[in-house]
Amino acid sequence: MSITAGSYTLGPESGRLLVKTTRTGLGAKAGHDLTLEVTRWRGDATIDPAAPAESSVTVEVDAESIEVREGTGGIKPLTGSDRGEIEKIIREKILHTDRHPTINFRSTRVEGTEESFRLEGDLALVGVTQPVIVRGSLTDGRVQGSAVVQQSRWGIRPYSALFGALKLSDDVEVQFDLGLIGPA
Repeated sequence: MSITAGSYTLGPESGRLLVKTTRTGLGAKAGHDLTLEVTRWRGDATIDPAAPAESSVTVEVDAESIEVREGTGGIKPLTGSDRGEIEKIIREKILHTDRHPTINFRSTRVEGTEESFRLEGDLALVGVTQPVIVRGSLTDGRVQGSAVVQQSRWGIRPYSALFGALKLSDDVEVQFDLGLIGPA
């Protein structure tokens, strides 16, 4: 299936935007690898399959809308109160959503084909903007892909507990699986 040139609206109604974390350190067994979901976000994609360089993508995330969907590994299962505490830590200690309520991505370069595309762009996170690379593909009307965000590049100290024995890995993976709605 080939994509039609035009503008497409992106958001929770078109698919999922997930953040995956992994743990490291001597106490890694005590923690969980987390799957977080962004529940409030919007974006626009202007796509020109004949001239990928003319395409662009912007996404704005409500940083307070990140929810814990799954915690795997760990000595004991993740409880509801664990989820609430993790979400509070993300808002207050990692993303500082009181000062930085949104996370923004704006593509600066698009290249490739529907089967394999690459976006270069600027990611504004906690008041810092850094370049990031997104890789993906379009299959059967669904756009899937991911980007690795190294937290320390944005000045974020990966979360740690148990006096530093349990730490989140610096790299988190942002994944998306979207159906294109439009063209508008």
